[in-house]
Amino acid sequence: MFVSEKNSVVEGDQVSVEDRRLLRKVDHRLLPVFTLLYLLVSWIGLFSDLGVSPAGYNTALAIYFVGYVVFEIPANVLDSDLLSSLCRLKKCNPQVWLPSLTLVWGIVSIGQGLVKNQAALFGIRFLLGATEAGLFPGVIYVFSVYYLRRERSWRVAIFFGGAALAGAFGGIFAYCIGLMNGVGGRKGWQWIFILEGILTVVISLIAYFIVPTWSHEAKFLTETEKTRLLERLQADSDAGTDQVFKWSSVRDAFSDHLVWAYAFLFHGFSFVLYSLSFFLPTIIAGLGFETWQAQLMTVSPNVAATFSIWTTVYFSTKWNVRAPFIIGAAIVSIIGYIILITCTSPGIQYFGVHLAAAGVYTGNSLLLSWPGENVSGQAKRAVAVGLQISVGDIGAIAGCLIYRPTLDSHLYRKPNFIAIGYLLFAIMMTTYLWVTMNVENRRRDRLLSKGEAKEETEEERIRLGDRSVCYRYQI
Repeated sequence: MFVSEKNSVVEGDQVSVEDRRLLRKVDHRLLPVFTLLYLLVSWIGLFSDLGVSPAGYNTALAIYFVGYVVFEIPANVLDSDLLSSLCRLKKCNPQVWLPSLTLVWGIVSIGQGLVKNQAALFGIRFLLGATEAGLFPGVIYVFSVYYLRRERSWRVAIFFGGAALAGAFGGIFAYCIGLMNGVGGRKGWQWIFILEGILTVVISLIAYFIVPTWSHEAKFLTETEKTRLLERLQADSDAGTDQVFKWSSVRDAFSDHLVWAYAFLFHGFSFVLYSLSFFLPTIIAGLGFETWQAQLMTVSPNVAATFSIWTTVYFSTKWNVRAPFIIGAAIVSIIGYIILITCTSPGIQYFGVHLAAAGVYTGNSLLLSWPGENVSGQAKRAVAVGLQISVGDIGAIAGCLIYRPTLDSHLYRKPNFIAIGYLLFAIMMTTYLWVTMNVENRRRDRLLSKGEAKEETEEERIRLGDRSVCYRYQI
């Protein structure tokens, strides 16, 4: 927030009846459709009966994230000109761009159900990652132009909860494979991808008529509501302004140490998030359960993670803090891994799996909204969000390759130790951000209280963004 607006009606926990009504209207338009779209594209599992080697299976998992990383930042550009390729979403109507991404993903998913060899599988997995790359950061960016900074984390939590629910549904889908096997001469796993792809295509076509455009052009709001929405945004950050893209904003993002810290923070969590979600059925089967039982038993940890996300982020939003909860989530996940590594009772180890899942999903839901809350300057924020996902998903690639068959003894004991190391690294990054932003907030407070800060015009404040002496980081 900007200090000059501290007495504004948008500050504090008190929200007027009119604003609450406005927020409910925005929530009803944004949250259901975005959560559904992400739920559809989040189940990126894979089945191993295609005739590929165990190492090839891990490679196929990793290739998905290669496509994701390569196209993450460019996915936010509409112009074909390379010089504008870092701000695609800023130049494109999200009402067209986001459903289009989902539509193409659905088509590619249908193709995954038709592959017959390893080469085709690798190619289709790369395309899946490339087509999904722009959806998550795109939605996060759209949230930033509809909600105040302190209001975004709860909405991101609801949205990200779709990923945990996708994991729960993935277990149920996998169980259904045996029931569909042989239908139409196809294997069960092929039908899962084909039917999910068809459903995604249908819903994406409907989404063209539901997904909203930019807040200053929102047709589902009346003129009075639109004016009030923009007033709230302008008092809180730059989200209510219509800014022109400048390359200096891109340079600002890449030269900002905090932007890189957000990216490395997600890198630490991403390794654990995707390795756990992909190899959870194998880990549970290693506890002594049949494969079909293990698939169904992945539902409970994912459901627990969903409720953990929503509960934790509720209190984080209520108390307006992020860093302590991210660190706490990492610690809970570490405890889960320690239980999994050190205990010998399957029941207790299964409880450890619940803790690991709840912690890692909750931490991710908080950290993914953090740069959207703290990076000011619309183009800079768009690049920061994309960079966070790109650097973070390199951790996912590492996780897919480290949890390989040659290290699967004792429930992936060695990779689990590495996962703990990544979580400790994430705690270090969170602490760095917490301390650095807190120190900077206090420095700016002192400058203003002593009258030593240069007076800034409204235009200068918008141009400086989070570098303005009046700007305060959300910690």
